[in-house]
Amino acid sequence: MYTGIVQTVAPVEDVVRHDGYTTFHIRFPDRLMNELQIGASVSVEGVCLSVTSMTGTEVTFDAMDATLERTNLGKLNAGDRVNLERSAKPTDENGGHNIAGHIATTAKLVAAKLDMPGAFIRFEVPDEWAKYVFKRGYLAVNGASLTVAEADENVFTINLIPETLRQTTFPDYRVGDDLNIEVDHQTMVMVDVVERTLERLMAKR
Repeated sequence: MYTGIVQTVAPVEDVVRHDGYTTFHIRFPDRLMNELQIGASVSVEGVCLSVTSMTGTEVTFDAMDATLERTNLGKLNAGDRVNLERSAKPTDENGGHNIAGHIATTAKLVAAKLDMPGAFIRFEVPDEWAKYVFKRGYLAVNGASLTVAEADENVFTINLIPETLRQTTFPDYRVGDDLNIEVDHQTMVMVDVVERTLERLMAKR
């Protein structure tokens, strides 16, 4: 489980393609190496991945092709940067919201202003997932816990503060790029329950 508070932006040292999976070599800062172990879960651009090896501060992760197809990790190359968050301990303060690292879909970035004042990102979510996103609701975008500022059908806008620009990879993205989206699980359950209830009521008429 994660909080959506990105702990660092780290460089991708190498990307090695294999048959059926890809290995990512990521350079961690010293402070995030503390007690890190093989098998530990880490959020990489919002995707929950397991540590497969460690050499100094270079940490590797394997991602199956299915994961690459469902997320934007398949477009990473050596020299790119990624948002990182170590899994949260039960005693950690949660300044964001509970995030599982299970990406629901990718969203296309349709507009962005990545300097102050008035920084924002605007993206289009596939119709089947847009119903779970609400104005003033929580959303995890590339692993960052953010609040939706504006909603127009399946296009959503999130305003960015200077700290978010400094502490995330959003400044690296350009219009047309894909963003990893994880919808709030409780919101998804609520919407699905309401939909099923309404369907049953309509069927009884």
